[in-house]
Amino acid sequence: MAEAQKRSSHTPLKRRQRFHPKRDVRPAVLAKANRLVLWVAAFIGLTFLAIIILQAML
Repeated sequence: MAEAQKRSSHTPLKRRQRFHPKRDVRPAVLAKANRLVLWVAAFIGLTFLAIIILQAML
């Protein structure tokens, strides 16, 4: 019974991927990119709000 259950699970458990210095992007680079994306998103959002407020005043 137990063997049949083991064979029926066709998807093996995935191991957590480790950081590989030669293949992967460095975590510091990812953190910097994340900060840049957040800064750009905040800038776009504030610009959008400013345009809406400006049009409401006119």
